Amino acid sequence: MKEEFWHDKWKRNDIGFHEAAGNSLLTEFFSSLSLSPGDRIFLPLCGKTKDIAWLLEQNISVVGCELNEEAVKQLFSEMAVIPQVSQVGNLKCYSGANIDIFVGNIFDLGREELGPVVAIYDRAALVALPTDIREQYVSHLMAITQVAPQLLVSFEYEQAQMPGPPFSVGSRLIYEYYDADYSLQVLATRDVVGGLKGKVPAREEAWLLTPK
Repeated sequence: MKEEFWHDKWKRNDIGFHEAAGNSLLTEFFSSLSLSPGDRIFLPLCGKTKDIAWLLEQNISVVGCELNEEAVKQLFSEMAVIPQVSQVGNLKCYSGANIDIFVGNIFDLGREELGPVVAIYDRAALVALPTDIREQYVSHLMAITQVAPQLLVSFEYEQAQMPGPPFSVGSRLIYEYYDADYSLQVLATRDVVGGLKGKVPAREEAWLLTPK
């Protein structure tokens, strides 16, 4: 899956993975991260998620990374924020009060560029990546965040019935990716109403990953 795949999706506005009202699992289980006002949370592959505005309303500082620049422009426009734009290595950075969004390939984002974060919220990154990239992503994420606590949202469905993304990443894979570094807890499991993309029965799960 190449970068052009995602650029084309945004160009065609084929962003069914984008939730118009944000994710209820975040609002329900955000407290499990035990964050304090001013803490900084990282959202990998964030798109223009409404979750960012909600986190800012909780007095949480947000840093994200998104491949598509148009998505980031729309994010700031919808929040009525005029960003400052700077070049950081191979990435651009769109910044506002308590928010920094890096534009480019997440593998070009290093620990120094990212800066310190207290937690990770991954709703759309792990499930967006195919198998051959997923393990690399997990290793990179832990390296640049120094294995920060994580609220992770995943999907599980019969992969043969529908091509991803989002891909089916069930509990077996999550343990395979994270068990060496984190203690894993399933916070909630719920059926996706109407099926995933209206096509296949699926379950959505919220996980709390706590560093060992």
